[in-house]
Amino acid sequence: MLMFNRSQPARLHYLANSFRVLSNGDHVVCAVSGEKIPLDALRYWSVARQEAYATAEIATQALKDQ
Repeated sequence: MLMFNRSQPARLHYLANSFRVLSNGDHVVCAVSGEKIPLDALRYWSVARQEAYATAEIATQALKDQ
């Protein structure tokens, strides 16, 4: 019997207003907190750093820490 890992991270290319899926998965990992972010809930990322953030507060803090 085949079993599929439904908790597989996706690889994305972050664009200014969207992202492109490079490899399929159901989530990405927040670059700061390590939290899993479901793709349908992903709202915050950095195009320059090519990384995702779980919340607006984390994204703002990451921007300040540059």
